[in-house]
Amino acid sequence: MEILVCVKRVPDTSENEIELNSTGNDIDRDDLVYSVNEWDNYAVEEALQIVDKVGGSVTVMTVGDDESEEVLRREMAMGADKGVLLCDDAFEGADGQGIATILKAAIDKGNYDLIMTGAQADDGAAQLGGMLAALMDVPYASLVNSIEVNGDKITVGREVEGGNLEMHEIALPCVLSIQTGINEPRYVGIRGIRKVASVEIPAWGAGDLGLDAATVGTAAARVKRQDYFLPDLGAGAEMLEGDTEEIIAKLIEMLKAKGGLK
Repeated sequence: MEILVCVKRVPDTSENEIELNSTGNDIDRDDLVYSVNEWDNYAVEEALQIVDKVGGSVTVMTVGDDESEEVLRREMAMGADKGVLLCDDAFEGADGQGIATILKAAIDKGNYDLIMTGAQADDGAAQLGGMLAALMDVPYASLVNSIEVNGDKITVGREVEGGNLEMHEIALPCVLSIQTGINEPRYVGIRGIRKVASVEIPAWGAGDLGLDAATVGTAAARVKRQDYFLPDLGAGAEMLEGDTEEIIAKLIEMLKAKGGLK
């Protein structure tokens, strides 16, 4: 089975102090620490586990600048067989549909049975998988947290409200957006990183993909970021001191005083 996993280089929220830029339409990206999108790690791990069971190979692909190559190498160190970087100044400012269009053009150059993305990335839109499936005209399932391969079909479980699991049988090829918790991504050691450090990763631009640059970048974007803002801070928390019984008594009195209890 040939599996493609779409990955993304995103700011590492555990390592960064997020601030707005001077124009207020994005975060300040100078000097940020980046890493691979958390959801994408689960997708790559699931792809590797599937290949371990049924055979095949795993390719990781990303749209980004030259520095995005680092996330491809990280996932290759994890076990992916190949990486592909989609990099062109013309791609800058692409919205979700633009990114999906770029990926679709690259996918058409291969022959993949299964395409996977993380359930969402840093903008939280959770839109790429559905857009990509629509452009490819193949079945799609989101929030997938279990996969079983059955020949030319797969059975997937989707996380739905109430903690229930919704099961579907889907024909291949298809696109799946993978939820966290589907597995436990494996540890990437220094030896694995060194092993792939010199592996050549092809970089494809708009010309290589047969794309008109004007159809995928800033000019073609239908969704534009107009304003970012930080929510107003509320009053600071009041810390209650004393033993458990004293704290409970104080909390009850506070709730009564504020109308929370009668």
